[in-house]
Amino acid sequence: MLVRKATEADATSIAPLILLAMEEIAYQFTGERSMEKATGFFVKMISQKANQYSYENCWVAEHEGEIIATALVYDGARLNELRKPVAEQIKLVFGKNFNPGDETQPGEYYIDCIGVKPGQQGKGIGSKMLNFLIEAYAKTGTQPLGLLVDKDNPQAKKLYLRSGFEVVEEKVFAGKSMEHLQYKCH
Repeated sequence: MLVRKATEADATSIAPLILLAMEEIAYQFTGERSMEKATGFFVKMISQKANQYSYENCWVAEHEGEIIATALVYDGARLNELRKPVAEQIKLVFGKNFNPGDETQPGEYYIDCIGVKPGQQGKGIGSKMLNFLIEAYAKTGTQPLGLLVDKDNPQAKKLYLRSGFEVVEEKVFAGKSMEHLQYKCH
């Protein structure tokens, strides 16, 4: 498995993986449960620069030339700047105001999501992506690595705790009860 920075050309492979990771939150963007509309929206945002979902903020895992996982990571201090083009696009395309609250803040690199392709799940790929991110950001940087985990997803929380993350606070994001976890710099 090779982990590399994403490119603009990866957008159509990355979008479904982000949707898998975001689940219901992604459908709040479109206002309906349309996989087609949500996928189209994410492909457009991923293929552009300087936004929350841009390929510039994505890593992909490849196996035999196929993208099997993605991780979306950015500096929490840039959340508002990166979210603005997303909110503008949602307003333009779907006629909706978008303000789910702040999932991160200055002082951490934020893992927005990790998505693993169906059929590849349960093989340790998510753990390998997470370990890669810990090495790339928390162990070499000066800021902790943060993420939100849904309280209804105890398996994911177990993985994060086992990897060295610690719960720092509870948060409501996009109407869901979450826990904010961080992996502190060493």
